Amino acid sequence: MSVQFSALISPVNCPNHGTELDCAHCGVRSLSVCGALHDDELVAFEKMSKTISFNVRETLFEQDEPSECVYNITTGSVRLYKLLPDGRRQIVGFALPGDFLGLALSERNVFSADALTPVTACQFSRSTFSEMLDEKPHLLRRLHSIASHELTLAQDQMVILGRRTAEEKVAAFLIGLRKRWGRVNASNLHIPLPMTRQDIGDFLGLTVETVSRMLTRMAREKTIVIVPDGVRLLDVARIEALAEC
Repeated sequence: MSVQFSALISPVNCPNHGTELDCAHCGVRSLSVCGALHDDELVAFEKMSKTISFNVRETLFEQDEPSECVYNITTGSVRLYKLLPDGRRQIVGFALPGDFLGLALSERNVFSADALTPVTACQFSRSTFSEMLDEKPHLLRRLHSIASHELTLAQDQMVILGRRTAEEKVAAFLIGLRKRWGRVNASNLHIPLPMTRQDIGDFLGLTVETVSRMLTRMAREKTIVIVPDGVRLLDVARIEALAEC
């Protein structure tokens, strides 16, 4: 199977202000699409890309702009959102280290992305990356596996938004992040929350007041403890039970 992104987009004009990659020593290589590459293939992979950095609140790309680049997040966290016709914002997800952004089959970005924390990313032109996918079937298979996982997460999100109470939504959000952060830092109890309460509310379809009230209730019931950069789980069994309701 062949992915022909280059036929869908205009000539690439990615920023080129980064530094050379060092794929062999990348801390998230095993988590991302590039984990499918053999050591001898990394040299060519490095030549395709640059490492770029973004400050807090800096935009990686904007909704409806030409989709010319793809990004592999190596450090930091990214907020993904869409602006609705009436001006409201819908958070569609949060990207963490190891996540790959920008491969939607569209000439323009379907959502915007900005940095929640200082972010570093490997940046590729979509046409160049597409050519490598054609040449490396094992890379394409890895990409399909990642896409299937993201589809599962999207389906889970539909269930969360549809039939759960506010407390169950917040619990499911925390457990989902716990699993994702666990792939990065192997932490079992500490869950970083670089996003705001408003971000969480926009993602879960709740008001910021409801998110704050649910977190306060969990803390009062000693299910979690709220720490400066997130939460720490005290009663894992209880919050997992809430998340599975």
